[in-house]
Amino acid sequence: MNTEINWLLQEKYHGEKSDAFFADCARLEAGEPLAYLIGSIPFLDCQITLDSHPLIPRPETEHWVEQAIANMKAGAPRVLDLCAGSGAIGVAVAKGIPEAQVTFAEIDPAHLPTIKKNLQANLSNIGRYEVVQSDLFKNVTGTFDFILTNPPYIDKTAGTVDASVVAHEPALALFGGAAGLDIIARIVAEARSHLTDGGQLWIEHEPFQCDAIADLATEHHFAVMHYHDQYDTYRYSIMKPLVAE
Repeated sequence: MNTEINWLLQEKYHGEKSDAFFADCARLEAGEPLAYLIGSIPFLDCQITLDSHPLIPRPETEHWVEQAIANMKAGAPRVLDLCAGSGAIGVAVAKGIPEAQVTFAEIDPAHLPTIKKNLQANLSNIGRYEVVQSDLFKNVTGTFDFILTNPPYIDKTAGTVDASVVAHEPALALFGGAAGLDIIARIVAEARSHLTDGGQLWIEHEPFQCDAIADLATEHHFAVMHYHDQYDTYRYSIMKPLVAE
């Protein structure tokens, strides 16, 4: 807690212990996330605003997005940030690969201004990026070389999430239905028609979901590999459509 208080003091109040600072300390001690109190969070080379209180980007997500950027070939890849929330994933891609064409799809319209604000804050040219309100692929057009998604994948009944997360972060972005797999299953079922030849689907998920995701991949004709995050925990999978013989 002392580390978080010091971070709050320096980042938001520039070392001045004002009445507002002590009020925020009380909110922090009550469980409100530090990132919401500060109003933003670093993500790769970007500073991500959290005005609408979207899901707070985690270091685990930062890790695999960095890997995705490294795997994108030179040129102008078409990238979809699906279940975009704050837009952290797509903004980081756009900053890391200036030629990338990035579409952001987010179901909650409250987060669309946050995505646009993060584009404006981190990029010099935002005219070629598209932000759409969409229930997964519903309002998404075209095909993509990379679909990157941190979908709702937590099983609410499992009790694995801290109470402060449940109390303050959006349930719509956290909970993925039965075994946390309902949204993932929809994404895998629909993704193939939105991928270019040789395209890739990158999905963040729980470690215990690997087997179920492998089954979904087989059902929908994808090859799949599971990968560890920086904490040596299975955290994301990469799917590639199988080519019919």
